[in-house]
Amino acid sequence: MRLVERDEQVRYLDRLVDECRGRKGQIVLLNGPATTGKTELLRVCADRAPEDVRVLRATCSRAEQSLPFGVLSQLLRSNALPSELAAHVDRLLRDGATANAPSRPDHDAVEAAVVRIVHGLGVAVLDLAAETPLLIAVDDVQHADVPSLHCLLYIARRLGSARVLVVLTDEADFETQHSLFRAELRRQPHFHQLRLAPLTREGVAAVLHGRAGTPPSDAHTDDATPGETDAFFRASGGNPLLLHALIEDQHIAGAPRPQGYGLALLNCLYRDRPAVLQVARALAVLGEEGGVDELSQLAGLDTETVSRALHDMDAAGLIDKCSFRHPVARSAVADDISPQDRLALHRRAAQLMHDRGAPTMTVARHLVEARHTHGPWVVHVLLEAAEQAMLGEDPRLATECLKLAHRSSSDEQDRPAIRARLAQAEWELSPSAAARHLTPLVSAVRSGRLGHGDRLVLLRHLLWHGRTDEAETVLRHLRGTAGDQRPESRDEPRDIERWLAATHPPLVRRSRHPLTHGSDIGHLLTPLSDPWWRSAADLGDLITRGPDQHAADRAEQILAETGVGRRSPWTEEAVQLALSVLICAGRPASAADWCDRLSDPAAPRQTPARTAILAAMRAEAAIRQGDLTAGADHARQALTHLAPKAWGVAVGLPLGSLVLATTRTGHYEEAAKCLTHSATDAMFRSRYGLHYLHARGHYHLATNHPHAALADFLSCGELMRAWGLDASALIPWRTGTAEAWLRLGNPDQAKRLVYDELTRAGADDPRARGSALRLLAALGPVSRQPELLTEALDLLEDCGDGYEQARVLVDLCRSYHALDEHRRARMVFRRAWHVAKLCNAGPLNKELMAASGGVGGFETAPVGADGITSLTGSERRVAALAVMGCTNREIAGKLHITASTVEQHLTRVYRKLNVKRRKDLPVDLRNDGATTERTPLGRR
Repeated sequence: MRLVERDEQVRYLDRLVDECRGRKGQIVLLNGPATTGKTELLRVCADRAPEDVRVLRATCSRAEQSLPFGVLSQLLRSNALPSELAAHVDRLLRDGATANAPSRPDHDAVEAAVVRIVHGLGVAVLDLAAETPLLIAVDDVQHADVPSLHCLLYIARRLGSARVLVVLTDEADFETQHSLFRAELRRQPHFHQLRLAPLTREGVAAVLHGRAGTPPSDAHTDDATPGETDAFFRASGGNPLLLHALIEDQHIAGAPRPQGYGLALLNCLYRDRPAVLQVARALAVLGEEGGVDELSQLAGLDTETVSRALHDMDAAGLIDKCSFRHPVARSAVADDISPQDRLALHRRAAQLMHDRGAPTMTVARHLVEARHTHGPWVVHVLLEAAEQAMLGEDPRLATECLKLAHRSSSDEQDRPAIRARLAQAEWELSPSAAARHLTPLVSAVRSGRLGHGDRLVLLRHLLWHGRTDEAETVLRHLRGTAGDQRPESRDEPRDIERWLAATHPPLVRRSRHPLTHGSDIGHLLTPLSDPWWRSAADLGDLITRGPDQHAADRAEQILAETGVGRRSPWTEEAVQLALSVLICAGRPASAADWCDRLSDPAAPRQTPARTAILAAMRAEAAIRQGDLTAGADHARQALTHLAPKAWGVAVGLPLGSLVLATTRTGHYEEAAKCLTHSATDAMFRSRYGLHYLHARGHYHLATNHPHAALADFLSCGELMRAWGLDASALIPWRTGTAEAWLRLGNPDQAKRLVYDELTRAGADDPRARGSALRLLAALGPVSRQPELLTEALDLLEDCGDGYEQARVLVDLCRSYHALDEHRRARMVFRRAWHVAKLCNAGPLNKELMAASGGVGGFETAPVGADGITSLTGSERRVAALAVMGCTNREIAGKLHITASTVEQHLTRVYRKLNVKRRKDLPVDLRNDGATTERTPLGRR
């Protein structure tokens, strides 16, 4: 039956009631799958009966099926009958309760005593109908007791001109013992059958729009879209009970709920035959992997019963073929199984699926759910499934499989390797949780029971947690393979030293023969043939030598391979090092773009550790671009995805970024709070400690503690020189130290460091050189300052560091003001104000106001407003990126045009705004930058 036809069916029953009042008896069977609205239609029919019609109601129950005349007792005792008739009915029902009731509704099986009682009750009903029309409403008649069925048949045979309408509901098919009852009903000339079925899509839409005959109270969706209608139809299968529960859940929580939709589904199952519930539970355990045969074995039922149960559930809209319509439905059924039964079902399912050659992951999921550890095949299946889970980016499942495999394995030689893989899987979820495996694994290294590749991963975990002594033990065993003539052993120690040199330099073995770079390396064997380990070693080497554009190209190539091919414990390490290379090589924008792409929730291989590392690198890239607010936000996210304890020694990276960003934005209290995190000695023996020292030094400078700042910068420099990591692009410690000396009134020391920065090898880094020129200007005469600061500004514009640009502009404003060039001072003031404001560098704006003197009052006035409005959309987008510090090449790449076109646009912009250079462009244009970066020319 379609729900949009419900009104028509209600009217049809109303008409039969009227005919009954006119002495035309009828019998109606409302038939269909469970929970398709039969009970509701029966209730509506009874409630709409006219006042002169007496309604006799009964609801049958499987639990009361053995009570003789139980249904007749409900029909007759629950109504106010005339006293004499009531006494007569009571006597008959008492006699019927003690009579030997038949087990089948065929006449031959009925004893004389029961026949007499059936006759008496039937006559009583017909006598009552002679006085007033009767509507007999019996719900779930398939559960009626046999004597009551005989009485109903007695009445049905004598309806003729009786004022009686009998309305019964039953399921799609009677059980075999009731087939004679149905056959007898169908023989009656006044028999009608109405079959109800789940709603069609149009019926669901009618309910959602409140147009159905029996809509939900006020929870329907008046303006449901076609897509929403489809979603409701798919989840409910057109089943009215499920549909109403879904509508209520949508109204309350916006999604199906276990306590709403889930309970409604269980209600449907419990109202059906026990076999249906058994099959539903087996289906919830097996999922879509099992067919009728598998469900039959798991449920302990014959295939015919299972097929019929599946057909009935499908017909009722509870399932779609052999799968539940929504995950909440499956979980509701699974959760309804007792824990002991659920374990037993999963254990049987695991054995069944294994015997039938099901996929490894299918068998393993059942093993994990059952906590099943018996059988010689279990460990092999779990290990294979764990490997597949790691490849499929499911470290949680891999962890569960490996835990069970480790518990199941009786081979003491295999257990260390299993534990090593378990430690790696747990590390991806929480490095601190994986730390509990490190001590047993170190013991396995000492006893020679851990493979070379596992030892290498163990080394990384030990160093991450700052367990240097144990790491040195593992290192000695790794270096012991140097004398081995196997290809994988011959080259491995050198790669270890290259990686250590960039990450944990104090552990590098200093040799009289320097490490060679870029030599031809043979193919390594598994597990040492891991390309991500080799990439990590190569990238570490690039960082040690000082990244250049060639190194940045190599880093981009490695990042492009992320998510492709086999997963490795070294993937995250290689990604982090590649992003560091990009940032140090002057490509923070590219690093930020890679971080955004790789941390996209839709991207593969998202784990807490990976997400946290990407957030930390995104923070550093944002700070290098002068986006301090974003830098602080990403650093906080990094410390949220992984707690500071879980970060180990690498906590210096996100903490350093957060301290630096909050210091530059003037949030000194938050920066001070970050510095309360205990800084371990192990952190200062790693590269991550350099970031922390550098940031803490700037915090001390900003809070007027130059001596403390000097100590931090000098410590940073001493470590970098001792470790061979003295690259300004990595940590510009010399400019920080020079600034501290300048604050302490020692310009000679400051000048020595600045000159050292400008003349040392690799001093062509525009960011480091621009910062050094800014300090050199501060150390020289005022007359020379504008020239040096202008050069510094050009360099910093090329590298896109907005914060350092703002610092140069503040000094330039101060210089012009000291030289009484107030017109230039005002122009620079406005630009400095806007750039510092865009960076959210509150302390710089305060410094600018203090240094401006008579320039104040012009800080927020727009520049060239008339000229700006004369720019075309294309010109404005090009100018906006130019103001943001992008080079012509970068602008061309962002807007998908040629560099020549950029030059033409800028020439017209200069002419319209009456300026000569890009640094004279009004910073008001930068407000269009965010939109510009997303919208190519000609695509608005």
